Amino acid sequence: MLASVAACGDNTASTTDSSSTDSASKTAPISGNFQGAGASSQQSAVEAWIAGFQGANPDAKIAYNPSGSGAGVQTFLTGATAWAGSDKALADDEVEQSKSVCADGTAFDVPVYVSPIAVIFNLKGVSDAGKHINMDADTIAKIFDGKITKWNDPAIADQNKDLTLPDTAITVVHRSDKSGTTQNFVSYFKDQAPDSWTYDLSENWPNEVGQGAKGTSGVVSTVKQADGTIGYADFSQVGDLGTVAVKVGDSYNEISAEAGSKVIEDSKQDDTVKGDNRIVIKINHATEAKGAYPIVLVSYDIVCPAYKDTKQAEFAKAWLTYVTSDEGQKAAQDAAGTAPLPSSLKSEITKSIKAIKTK
Repeated sequence: MLASVAACGDNTASTTDSSSTDSASKTAPISGNFQGAGASSQQSAVEAWIAGFQGANPDAKIAYNPSGSGAGVQTFLTGATAWAGSDKALADDEVEQSKSVCADGTAFDVPVYVSPIAVIFNLKGVSDAGKHINMDADTIAKIFDGKITKWNDPAIADQNKDLTLPDTAITVVHRSDKSGTTQNFVSYFKDQAPDSWTYDLSENWPNEVGQGAKGTSGVVSTVKQADGTIGYADFSQVGDLGTVAVKVGDSYNEISAEAGSKVIEDSKQDDTVKGDNRIVIKINHATEAKGAYPIVLVSYDIVCPAYKDTKQAEFAKAWLTYVTSDEGQKAAQDAAGTAPLPSSLKSEITKSIKAIKTK
């Protein structure tokens, strides 16, 4: 079921200034029914954006199914939706597949917000006391690969001299569905702890450790239910769970929207991706920027440069214009506190959006 979402919000105040993208309110009003699907991490953001967009376009009816990045992209590639939300960029074969859906050219991805991925945990005496736990990349990787199984393991205890850690078993909770959040999360291990994480990069969880839960909300709910659990989730949905402070250089940095933004500022665009109009960020997991939190995802919206239905094209152009504008980014930030899109991207985002043909 495609659930229509129409209030609330998420995301970050983009530093994209209003001059770089036309506000949705400055274009001709959009009307019709439009559907999207994809990243569950985007759900709060999309709710905010739908509310804001429909405020300027009351005859537009928009629905978003938070089915997960992988499922959302596949739905888009059948032509059933106007756009997909995804926490990973399109793969080469997906770009090729989009030729059959788009009226001309190939689909492209535009970043719509940045969010840190929290390593969340529920541990009596620690998380319920509002305390963080310090961990480096190697320790986190070994926990999620089942090589560290107790909370008082020396690898954890040695990094947390000020905490009294219990002899509680660690229960790993991971995504059961195909997820861009998963791929972004484990890509940090691949870059920073390659000896401890030897699996191929994938949107699917690669081992049999722990238990799976569907969607961001499923992981958060499962971690909340039992003592000793650990998982990963978009920061916007963490609530009052404990979070891991991750080692960067010689310090341990706590998660925040600002800390996530610092990593993106210290990252570059991936110039190896195929296809026109694509803006894909290559996250610098090895950053040593002061205060940076290195486990982040860049969430994208995926659209066609030309649609078989002109109304779909008009919507996609107006939608992207709005969500990447100051107004759209602020609406999202207020609801979920995610990090701003870097100002350095604003002109390129505008160029990509303008490439969508509406006639």
